[in-house]
Amino acid sequence: MEISFLLNGKQIEYEVDSAKRAIDFIREDLGLTGTKEGCGEGECGACTIILNGKAVTSCTMLAGQLNGTTVTTIEGLAESGDLDRIQLAFIEAGAVQCGFCTPGMILSTKALIDENPHPTVEEIKSAIEGNLCRCTGYAKIVEAIQNVTSE
Repeated sequence: MEISFLLNGKQIEYEVDSAKRAIDFIREDLGLTGTKEGCGEGECGACTIILNGKAVTSCTMLAGQLNGTTVTTIEGLAESGDLDRIQLAFIEAGAVQCGFCTPGMILSTKALIDENPHPTVEEIKSAIEGNLCRCTGYAKIVEAIQNVTSE
């Protein structure tokens, strides 16, 4: 199946297997390995991408569903090699430890901030509740998001 979509600001046209998951297409065919696979069931958030402005799990969708959409992966945040302000805030707050959940967590944060530039702590917690982190205990992640949204 032929698909066409906007990926990280660039138009992509690709022939994909209709049974291939979006995460596998992104990682294997496009070489964007920042999107991680954790559970493969949409429960951990490691594979989060932004699809038409919303944070979604790419392991629960097929590559064909990307057709006609706008997609942002973690690789799409850094412009000209400079980290995005969300990425910098996570680093500065110590909200990255092993880093496995970080791309999904950052993309969930980006989708939240794009929709609501000044979320409450409860709104922050709600936005990242689909992203599991085994290392940080979430306090530093929430702090990083608060730091970005208070700018």
